[in-house]
Amino acid sequence: MQKNLNIDIREFDYPLQDENIAKFPLKNRDEAKLLRLTEEGKLAENYFYELPELLDNDTLLVLNDTKVVYARILFKKDSGSTIEIFCLEPMLPSDIQLSFEQKQTCEWKCFVGNNKRWKSDTISKKIIIEDKEIILSAERKRNYDDSWIVSFSWTGEVTFSEILDKAGEVPLPPYLKRNASEQDKTDYQTVYAHYEGSVAAPTAGLHFTKKTFDDISQRGIDTCFVTLHVGAGTFKPVKENNVLDHVMHTERISIKQDTIEKLLNYSDKKIICVGTTSVRTIESLYWYGLDLITNEVSPSEYMNISQWEPYKNTSSSVSRKDALTAILEAMDKNKTDCLTGQTQLMIIPSYEYKMTDGMITNFHQPKSTLLLLVSAMIGDQWKKVYNFALSHKYRFLSFGDACMFSKRETK
Repeated sequence: MQKNLNIDIREFDYPLQDENIAKFPLKNRDEAKLLRLTEEGKLAENYFYELPELLDNDTLLVLNDTKVVYARILFKKDSGSTIEIFCLEPMLPSDIQLSFEQKQTCEWKCFVGNNKRWKSDTISKKIIIEDKEIILSAERKRNYDDSWIVSFSWTGEVTFSEILDKAGEVPLPPYLKRNASEQDKTDYQTVYAHYEGSVAAPTAGLHFTKKTFDDISQRGIDTCFVTLHVGAGTFKPVKENNVLDHVMHTERISIKQDTIEKLLNYSDKKIICVGTTSVRTIESLYWYGLDLITNEVSPSEYMNISQWEPYKNTSSSVSRKDALTAILEAMDKNKTDCLTGQTQLMIIPSYEYKMTDGMITNFHQPKSTLLLLVSAMIGDQWKKVYNFALSHKYRFLSFGDACMFSKRETK
């Protein structure tokens, strides 16, 4: 393990008050503020709709096109109490798309709220889908880590995706401290969301509008999409003082061949990620490519990046071009046009970014892994950025304002 990793999470705290947290988005998404840290280390204030003018023409923007599923299902008991089931990830079948396509049963790993009130083996509720009455039942099977395995079954020839779409609620972050509304189904979703699977939105992308993409395209700026399904672990605080004692959550990744080819074409140019999930995805790509080159894995193996993998390999001179080329060659051997896998990658100060030249992100929670990721890019300057944002009434967290950083600012 690389030295200098004994980081105290208490050094990444700041006084975030409830009044600083945006409870709702702005009416016009792209009117959010955009705070930039310039290459000279100065702060510049813009609005998000100005982003296309702030980007160089040879920039590639990487965005996460995951779609938030309505993962919270409320079951009302005859006694009046409510059981909340929060679907986290599929277990049977384990493939998320296959699970959504099931028409009779499936099993999920779930958080269960008001668990002590769940006395009977099975709880049920009625829902209406296209004028048909559907009976949805849930059976609590067994403990699984800090959660439960829940078996769902239902009547009618409908998919589990349709069940969630009708019976589920938007899984708003707990720090918003409010109930989800019908409007949240639109507000808590990026305009480019495509592949269902997240229980939290990649919130940096919430600022984008169709006009933003039109303006970006007119400027000749290119875009590509990766898919990382955001898990509930993204809200998990770092409770241990030493960051090394924190267990990072694992999230599922899917990246199409044409995206990897585009990243390769921009390997000697500027790659900017929209959101920390896009950062973790393409940084994980590099380490997978390196593993292929060094024969740590065979080309037929599933991509699986462990939490501390990069810190064991500090002297690598493999370029991102070589890493991406190795991945494409492996995909060609496996006759696949889509790379799938998972990542537990934890980016902390001392991490050397391999794929990412800059990022657009939101303001994150104190003592969070996301704030550590930001610090890995801009060092202690995060304190200047966050203090300025607090003193100038910026809006924080999921529905809040944005900031933009460049890796070059740390040099």
